[in-house]
Amino acid sequence: MQEAIGQSLPIAVGVLVSPMPIVALVLMLVSRHAASNGTAFVLGWLAGIFTLGTLVALLAGGATSGSEEPPTWVALLKIALGALLLLLAVRSWRGRPGAGETAPVPKWMEALDEFTAVKAFGTGVLLGSVNPKNLLLVVSAATTIASATSETNDQIIAMVVFTVVASLGLLVPFGIYLVTGERAAELLESIKGWMIANNAAIMTVLLLVLGVKMVGDGMGSF
Repeated sequence: MQEAIGQSLPIAVGVLVSPMPIVALVLMLVSRHAASNGTAFVLGWLAGIFTLGTLVALLAGGATSGSEEPPTWVALLKIALGALLLLLAVRSWRGRPGAGETAPVPKWMEALDEFTAVKAFGTGVLLGSVNPKNLLLVVSAATTIASATSETNDQIIAMVVFTVVASLGLLVPFGIYLVTGERAAELLESIKGWMIANNAAIMTVLLLVLGVKMVGDGMGSF
């Protein structure tokens, strides 16, 4: 289990510092329904990551059970996932704002002030498990966990740890809001501004590092 957790934590960091979900949470925490929408969004995020990761880990673990070495398809899957992460890194870098330009906020975020708790929960699920970048990272982590341990309980525990670490980027600002209330608005706004301005650079570096790691892990399995 320790090996599964240790190998998946670098990938969790990639999810942890994803700027756009943090920006979305901050916008909800300074909206009219801050408490209910913020809570629903975080719960949806946690549920999305854990559910997707657990399903993939259990399916991959079941397909590899009974063999001492990970099958070839697991290595090929890691290489494919790594290659996709590298492509996303290139796309993120090419889509960065030019010198002097302001990074745009996605249009769907403009409607967050009107969200209900149900919509906030659904948005958390979508951003946590369905958006392409997180989907690749969570599947990569689940595959890594499944190849590190064949024990179902160990896979579930490792995924719980992964989910918590991957969610710290949301849990920390949410905790600040719970402790300080409306006084957190200024700090949260500064976090949001920095995340938007540096989104492309942050994601390019992380996707590049994680993509190289996944390709290397896959090639090392042969």
